[in-house]
Amino acid sequence: MDVCLIGFGAIAQGVLERLPATVRVTHVVVRSDKVSATQAALPTQVLAVNQVPFNTTLVLECAGHSAIRDHVLPALKCGIPCGLLSVGALSEAGLSEALEAAANVGNTQVHLLSGAIGAIDALAAAKLGGLSSVTYTGRKPPAGWKDSPAESVCKLNALTEPFLILNASAREAAQLYPKNANVAATVSLAGLGLDATQVRLIADPTVTENVHEVHAVGAFGSFKLEMRGNPLPSNPKTSMLTVLSALRFLSNQAGVMTI
Repeated sequence: MDVCLIGFGAIAQGVLERLPATVRVTHVVVRSDKVSATQAALPTQVLAVNQVPFNTTLVLECAGHSAIRDHVLPALKCGIPCGLLSVGALSEAGLSEALEAAANVGNTQVHLLSGAIGAIDALAAAKLGGLSSVTYTGRKPPAGWKDSPAESVCKLNALTEPFLILNASAREAAQLYPKNANVAATVSLAGLGLDATQVRLIADPTVTENVHEVHAVGAFGSFKLEMRGNPLPSNPKTSMLTVLSALRFLSNQAGVMTI
């Protein structure tokens, strides 16, 4: 299967390094001013371009929120299926509907990848039977909240115990903390939605990892999930599981048996 990647940051590079044998990346989309430098860093058989070639088989977005409007929407309208990692962008009013409309025009699909969180399959299945509550709690060391609104609600470098920096809906959390939005948005879109999913963000000096917790209750029963993610060696701000999630998506799209 031929794939076009949008973006050439740590995630895209991690994907390229670990590609399954059934997948071939043919193009990498970057800004016009980055094409030459990106081409120099790519294998010769992969082309750096500034827009998605409309004869590609599949698009994987790993570039950030602006890439969805600039590249994913046009690709969907042309009938190209797309996988999204920047799910937090869907907290923007109207963007989710725009993606659905574009996919309908192209008679194709847009796939929201689970990224750094797990149990999305169980949560999405539980939604079909009825969910009564879903809470996502994100914990990071205080340094992980630097250069964010957390600095206005506490003294991060002086914390000696966990501090709740936000208790709000997933939509508000994604808008206030866009760099931490993808997991909260993914959990909410799989379950009760951006406005009905509760999000708690915590600066915790007792942890050294990024900790994700999901608690869901519904007709199916209940579950609690805790994940402690290791960072990508090449970029400590990126979860290794995000790259692995993208690779699983590509393998499933190219494979004859999926799970």
